[in-house]
Amino acid sequence: MSKKGFGILILVFVLFQTTFAQSNLLNAKRPSDIGVKTAEQQAVDNDKPLEYGYVDDRDILWSKVVWEYIDLNERINLPLYYPVDTTNVSKNRRSLFDTLMKGIKNDEITEVYDDSYFTAKLTKAEINKKLFRIDTTDAGFDEMNAGATNIEEYVDKINLTSQDIEGFKIKGLWYFDKRQGELKYRMLAIAPIAPDVQTMGREDIDITEQLPLFWVWFPDSRNLLHKMKVFNQKNSAYPISFDHLLNARRFSSIIYKEENIYGDRDVSQYVKGNSLFQVIESNKIKDQIRNKELDMWNY
Repeated sequence: MSKKGFGILILVFVLFQTTFAQSNLLNAKRPSDIGVKTAEQQAVDNDKPLEYGYVDDRDILWSKVVWEYIDLNERINLPLYYPVDTTNVSKNRRSLFDTLMKGIKNDEITEVYDDSYFTAKLTKAEINKKLFRIDTTDAGFDEMNAGATNIEEYVDKINLTSQDIEGFKIKGLWYFDKRQGELKYRMLAIAPIAPDVQTMGREDIDITEQLPLFWVWFPDSRNLLHKMKVFNQKNSAYPISFDHLLNARRFSSIIYKEENIYGDRDVSQYVKGNSLFQVIESNKIKDQIRNKELDMWNY
């Protein structure tokens, strides 16, 4: 193929992607047509997450499982947090937490577990119990003792929403693929981190512990995460999917645990009382993983 022909092919590809990125915005005859693809577009649409290639166990020369924490207070991680108010945004733009909850509610995500070792599978009812609590005031108990049956005005319902999510924990595997001769990463699970709803907002209990609500087996959520888009600050015509963002590791994280001989203990368990030293230890683990690829080529 000549350079001119190759250039035309690239131009056609870019225009094709732009047409789909606009989601029929310029061709819409009414607002309800925005985001709705035509029959012709759906016929040629091959929009699905990039499939993972098969990796034989014999091709893995080295591997290490690590657990990382994504802090949503960091600016680079804000695309995972917003939008928290979904009133004026499209249906395919939600926060990562709302996306996971939507998938669980609609049975698009079924592999949900209580811990990162996938020992206990959670039901929808068990997950919902972690998202809300009901408090009855003292006046409500007095009304009940007096024989009242309708005490809804004395009942407070506290719901955990996407605004309360403070971060995400992820579990993944770093491995060296000898067939391709490079270090690779594969995400295995993700968990939203939030305060315990049973203690949240209570003045009589001073507990600030952050807990993972549940662990989602990441490959089971990829189809849904690919449908939901993340706002691209540099070019709104090309939104990014959650699946692309997470697989490309376009976020900032810190390693808080690695698999080790001590029962996979956290960094905070053997580096105690000093946050700076914990960060230094985390960076040390990260450097060891990064240098492993270089060490493979030393003879």
